[in-house]
Amino acid sequence: MIGKTDKGFVADGLALYTGRIAKMAAIDQVVIPEAGRGDPAYQQRTESERVLAAIKPGEKIVLLDELGEQLGSTAFADRLQAWKDQGVRQIAFVIGGAYGHSDPLREKADMILSLSRMTFPHQLVRVLFAEQLYRAHMIMEGRPYHH
Repeated sequence: MIGKTDKGFVADGLALYTGRIAKMAAIDQVVIPEAGRGDPAYQQRTESERVLAAIKPGEKIVLLDELGEQLGSTAFADRLQAWKDQGVRQIAFVIGGAYGHSDPLREKADMILSLSRMTFPHQLVRVLFAEQLYRAHMIMEGRPYHH
């Protein structure tokens, strides 16, 4: 994630879903510092470089972006399960800053995922995505959360 979670309700929602996920899978939240306020191209480039530096060797990279592929919850769970079945052990889900991701980061991504064609504040995306990640784990385990 780019920048600290600065809204109380976002922190609460994020803590709720990541706490639930942690009971089923290891989850780490990595916060990449914002590049500061100023030129949008500089912010995007700098933040994307910081993300690339934080990616561990062998991690799948999934960028969240409004222009990415849209999957329903079941299809998202199926994709995660397929990767798990292929032996993928770590996935880096990247929530960019206000100006999104640079082209070099996009080129390294294994998947670009959209939660919606609508634009959301990058803070709010944290909660929305955490809930979908929790839902995907519940679907993969065959548990009655998704209906």
